Amino acid sequence: MKNLQKLIENYIQAYNQFHMEGMLMDLHKDVVFENISEGILTLRTEGIDEFQTQAEKAITYFSQREQMIKNWDIQLDKVVIDIEFKAILATDLPNGMKQGDILQISGQSEFVFEEDKIIRIVDKA
Repeated sequence: MKNLQKLIENYIQAYNQFHMEGMLMDLHKDVVFENISEGILTLRTEGIDEFQTQAEKAITYFSQREQMIKNWDIQLDKVVIDIEFKAILATDLPNGMKQGDILQISGQSEFVFEEDKIIRIVDKA
């Protein structure tokens, strides 16, 4: 399990540093990413190319961003982390938030693994 924790830590560190290559490094080619907000699926990507396209788009939304791991729940088939997310917006958003505003969200991220790679990420807020 320590190796799986390291994969997650590497992914989060790369995410926080806007380092696309580092984010992709430990992802399975068939990775599925889902974002669930208040119980509603708001985004789904399938495959590393779709993930990369979405991640590159998301980078433009923030001038700074940080996911902080608050708790680990290591299960048989997945690892769930509690996170605190804080970011400064680089652009205005459709929800009325403006460039320079601070966005703070608490949530969870689930990671599932296959062939020593991350094959599924589900972010829930």
